[in-house]
Amino acid sequence: MTQPLTGKIALVAGATRGAGRQIAVQLGAAGATVYATGRSSRAGRSEMDRPETIEETAELVSEAGGTGIAVQVDHLVPEQVRDLVARIDAEQGRLDVLVNDIWGGDPLVTWNKPVWEQPLDAGFRTLRLAVDTHIITSHFALPLLIRKPGGLVVEMGDGTKAYNDENYRLSVFYDLAKVSVNRLAFSQAHELKPHGCTAVALTPGWIRSEAMLEHFGVTEENWRDGAATDTNFLISETPAFVGRAVAALAADEEKARWSGKSVDAGTLSKVYGFTDLDGSQPEGFRYITEVVDAGKPADVTGYR
Repeated sequence: MTQPLTGKIALVAGATRGAGRQIAVQLGAAGATVYATGRSSRAGRSEMDRPETIEETAELVSEAGGTGIAVQVDHLVPEQVRDLVARIDAEQGRLDVLVNDIWGGDPLVTWNKPVWEQPLDAGFRTLRLAVDTHIITSHFALPLLIRKPGGLVVEMGDGTKAYNDENYRLSVFYDLAKVSVNRLAFSQAHELKPHGCTAVALTPGWIRSEAMLEHFGVTEENWRDGAATDTNFLISETPAFVGRAVAALAADEEKARWSGKSVDAGTLSKVYGFTDLDGSQPEGFRYITEVVDAGKPADVTGYR
């Protein structure tokens, strides 16, 4: 197996579960050393109160062929992020890939309620988790990343810029959070360009995270049974799909062509040729736009 990222150092901020976990794993499979951070550790759970831990993620990275290093970090606490980056500098002397995947807002979002019916404390906490964490992490990590040209920053969100510009995301706070993450990639791309580094906004399609599988009452082995609840679930993808998208971007010598842009994993799969674990290439956001939002009957033919 080729490992084009051998010798590269990555920080996946928010790597406890879901997309972040598999981004870390797929970077490891490509040979990278990956610092996997998050609040949920074997020493204690975050407010998400889920069983996944950063230690498990680091072990999966190493099993995949990379080197996984777990560090418990609350990315809302500047001092913790500063110390994390200082540790990476001391141990590695470089940083090649930064993935800002911190989220943790799922329990806080109130769906389908206007802003005047939204709980403000939960809404502002959502924005802090979704936006402030990314800015704090970039503030401390980018001085290390720009030491060498070719560095990559990936801002992970939900929805491409093109999609989010035209669609209300069912909550003013969630909507603002996901628009902001895309804009952060655009802004950082301008700031990184003089240093020969790249920033990209990336979204998965309908991702089968641990929580999503639980919601549908299925496992990864029988996930198609979830179509009994929602037939559109057949367009869903594993978190490994977007993880492979990040690994492909990181290995691309011409990654600067994506700088400042917003793209989904399905689109990148057509460019780089990677697949999901089942060998398919689901185009989640094209399907959502052309089938779900258009009110057409569920049919994934031609979309994966």
